[in-house]
Amino acid sequence: MYYWTTYPSPVGLLTLASDGDNLVGLWVEGQKYHGAGIPEAMTEKDDMPVFNAVKKWLDSYFAGEKPDVSQLPLAPIGSEFRQGVWSILREIPYGKVITYGDIAKKMAVKMNKESMSSQAVGGAVGHNPISIIIPCHRVVGSNGSLTGYAGGVGIKKKLLELEGVDMSNLFLPQKGTAL
Repeated sequence: MYYWTTYPSPVGLLTLASDGDNLVGLWVEGQKYHGAGIPEAMTEKDDMPVFNAVKKWLDSYFAGEKPDVSQLPLAPIGSEFRQGVWSILREIPYGKVITYGDIAKKMAVKMNKESMSSQAVGGAVGHNPISIIIPCHRVVGSNGSLTGYAGGVGIKKKLLELEGVDMSNLFLPQKGTAL
């Protein structure tokens, strides 16, 4: 069985999903691919140890602290390729960003290939089912564009600012102007 609950956050209402022991999903309300990958209907259940731990982690995160992701039992559902990309996302430190191209290079090494498509990486990043905790918001375009966040670039910008990212070389893709 799969379960869900909600968490009111500074970036909107978050939906958390669990398999009973692990966090399998975290989506911002209205996010693209909301609930995708969960193989069956979910039942609402607010008081579960995993949800309590995730809510405590989120409280700390939104208070501007840097809680350790390894404290949480994460089990995102996805292909081996996506799992590889999501593993790289977990390595991006607070306050830092990485490009899709950088991830593609790391995936090429992992898969013993000469190169890897940044677009394929972008698809895996975009389908990350555990937003915020697996920090796909820390991935930017090679030119500094805040492109490609399923929760919306406005939320991506807020999360990066919360983490203290230097925004001087980053810009919103629609306008092309500095932040």
